[in-house]
Amino acid sequence: MRVSPLEGHRIWSGAYDRQLNPLLALEGRVLVEAIGPLQGKRFVDVGCGTGRWMAYWQSRGAHVIGVDVCREMLLEATRRPRLAGRLVLGEAGFLPLADAVSDLTLCSFALGYMSDPATVIREMARIAAPRSRVVIADLHPHASRAGWTRSFRSGEAVYEIENFVHSPADLLAAAQSAGLRQEACKEAQFGEPERAIFSSAGKGQLFSEMSRIPAVWIAAWTKP
Repeated sequence: MRVSPLEGHRIWSGAYDRQLNPLLALEGRVLVEAIGPLQGKRFVDVGCGTGRWMAYWQSRGAHVIGVDVCREMLLEATRRPRLAGRLVLGEAGFLPLADAVSDLTLCSFALGYMSDPATVIREMARIAAPRSRVVIADLHPHASRAGWTRSFRSGEAVYEIENFVHSPADLLAAAQSAGLRQEACKEAQFGEPERAIFSSAGKGQLFSEMSRIPAVWIAAWTKP
């Protein structure tokens, strides 16, 4: 069943944190290494979902804020320790935050659900403080072209969430137009740490094939 991004995340919210996801695992190990420490810094998660990145960076000393358009996802995020009161219901293309409030602004696996990425990137740049970083991570376009879907199982039903495939070139151009200076651009593929997740899901036979395809695209910029 194909559903809109908002409806899909409403349905998915209760099980989202309980389902092993090799894409999130891969992104996690790559981003943690790339971002470095955030002790005492301000972190804004655009499209924060259930608050997984907020909880991670808060536990390491960051001051966190999360924005998401899905109430049900935010409700799940409030169940995490110390995140209640740090969550805002709002659109990524019109962030309900003041200018220059973030030392690290992240959009993780959310931009592909948005039809106008340039507006989102412009808003991320707006709330970023001078000399801060803006980071985007999402499903790699090569994976989409290979037939990978943004889907999940709930009960007996399998839901595929409608999404958009944004080219890296367009995203890089949008960031440049927003005044951001490119710092890094990385493609990540599944490795041995993700093999166990495939096996536990009964899909171990797919690991070799899928590990040859770039799975996650990550880019980082600095705001001058």
